[in-house]
Amino acid sequence: MHTSSPLPSPWPLPLDADLLARALGLLDDEWLNNDADLAPVLPTVLARGVGQDWHKAGTFRHHLVGVARSLALWQQPRDVRLLGLLHSVYGNAFVDIVKFDASTERAGLQALIGADAEELVYQFCTASRREFVAKALAGQIEADGSMPVARNDGGRVVLAPRTVAAFLVVSMADTIEQWSSWQDDVYSRFPASNDHRPQAVHWAGSLWPGPMRPSGRMLHQISQLGLALQHPALKGVLPMPPVFGDCTQALSASDDAAGAALYWSVIQQDVPLVDVDVATSVIEQAVRHNPWVGEPRMVLAQLYLSAGRVEDAAQSAESALAAFSAWGNSWDKRVAWQAWVAWTRILLQSAQQGTWPERLDKLNNLALRAS
Repeated sequence: MHTSSPLPSPWPLPLDADLLARALGLLDDEWLNNDADLAPVLPTVLARGVGQDWHKAGTFRHHLVGVARSLALWQQPRDVRLLGLLHSVYGNAFVDIVKFDASTERAGLQALIGADAEELVYQFCTASRREFVAKALAGQIEADGSMPVARNDGGRVVLAPRTVAAFLVVSMADTIEQWSSWQDDVYSRFPASNDHRPQAVHWAGSLWPGPMRPSGRMLHQISQLGLALQHPALKGVLPMPPVFGDCTQALSASDDAAGAALYWSVIQQDVPLVDVDVATSVIEQAVRHNPWVGEPRMVLAQLYLSAGRVEDAAQSAESALAAFSAWGNSWDKRVAWQAWVAWTRILLQSAQQGTWPERLDKLNNLALRAS
């Protein structure tokens, strides 16, 4: 079991200029229409009604595009980005949304995206995701990088090393895009089976969308999937996602849970509210436990600004922006990733200028200024 490495206070994350530039290019929804590889596929996908289907924290379209966005940010090759955009269109064991009939429409999708990309989509939809994730977390990847897994139809398949690498990367993007506390409840202990939790008994956990807390456990799992990419036969097969120190660091389960709980206690204002010192201390502890996501750092930047600590605020806002730029999706699903990035840029600008509103209503007047 990997453990988190201690980080020096105040735990800054360096802001990579190239990564930030790529992230800013993805803020506008038009980015997908400008992607030469994905844009030709989008009309066919939209024609299947993906914008009308419910999926976790939004619609199926939001989910597919969000996964593809992280993969674009991570500079994955064409077939892996197409897998992100189409990763559940044949349906799978967890999502009963079938947009293409695998028994009759594979040839059509092959003509649209190419045989190799379609094969990757087909295998992702038909191989056992539960077994794949369980084996990846347990380190059960063959010496050559391959992995034998069950198929959803009861058969078996041996996933080639590059396919294993692609599935790991897409699983990381897939999880960060959709997982919140509601899925923590309904998919308790994933990838373990959850058949022992009937809805009639656990009805409260089924009330969608729930309180929209960040997941208290799945970031740990994403970090473990990232570490699996360090397998000697997989390392370098695909561009390494720029999260968890280029997938070299782990987030322990206990740090994941503690960081989420501390963060949420401030968001819910379960701390003294007259002064910011207690809230600041709590969020600082949240960042110590989990330095890999942007939202706690962003909140910390605003608390520092409220206390007049502009240098600390600038460093915290810059680190938050670095984290948001690495993921391409939010950890806290209450607002979209684009909104987290936009507000963080406001905080960074305010910290650099040494200004922050003294009246609450003036927060509405904040705007990003051209540099």
